[in-house]
Amino acid sequence: MQKNKSRIGTSNAKQSGSLIKALNIIEATVHPLSTPTTAELANALGLAKPTAHRVVSTLRDLRFLQREPGSSQLIEGDRLVSLALNVLAAAARRGPRHGILYALAEKTGETANLGVMATGQVVYVDRVETKWPLGLRFEVGSRVPIHCTALGKMFLSYLPERQRRKYLTTLPLTRYTETTHTDVKTLENDLDQILADGVSFDNCEFMSGVVCLAVPVFGPDSRVIAGVAFSAPEARLTVEDARQHVPALLDAAKKLAVTFDNDPVNKNESAIVKPTTPKPKTTARKKKSTATKK
Repeated sequence: MQKNKSRIGTSNAKQSGSLIKALNIIEATVHPLSTPTTAELANALGLAKPTAHRVVSTLRDLRFLQREPGSSQLIEGDRLVSLALNVLAAAARRGPRHGILYALAEKTGETANLGVMATGQVVYVDRVETKWPLGLRFEVGSRVPIHCTALGKMFLSYLPERQRRKYLTTLPLTRYTETTHTDVKTLENDLDQILADGVSFDNCEFMSGVVCLAVPVFGPDSRVIAGVAFSAPEARLTVEDARQHVPALLDAAKKLAVTFDNDPVNKNESAIVKPTTPKPKTTARKKKSTATKK
């Protein structure tokens, strides 16, 4: 009997060790600063190469990991992305993030959204609907395009130039309304303006008669990890009228950023590094004035 218990204990220990290895491999794979191969993972985690290949093969079969097309580098699989989004949505509903969205909706009187970018789309991870009878109904988990929504254009604008170019040259610019950007150049000009202003507008580009404003939520290391937005029928609020709520949006984004401080670093498309803004040149007159003060 004791012998059987020993075998059971050994089996559990082996299973636990395999689970730890798998989780470590997933965590290392989705790190934002690397796209490793299996051999690199084995070296970084101190695993025997056969063991690393076995665990990676299992994770690929389960669709938690996949290979970058045309490469031996590993990236997140669709099942892992789905899991991450479900975790974000569940955490948003249970944590302080939902309260922040609720306060934003109360202040603006409009529907507030928290979204991330995943698999080339915007995914809503939490929403607080307006109390108005005329409102917009989207469920948590809904996906919307990135080229014609305020959140989507915000994410695109903050992408590194090379990654943004990849999207602009391959993304189908489907027309949804008369104001949808279907020309790469005009969309790129809009993205440049969004990056300069720090605020993204959807002027009835995705849905006729619906306007939306969005701002980025920055996480550790100045990465854009999410976006917060509010949307309203144009009959109730024009884009120009909506500008009055930009300070409330920015305040909500700042508070939401605090809630992400202790979150594990996940590698996804919404983890975008904030571009550094060059400091304005100081004029000779200002220098002189500063010198006088001293």
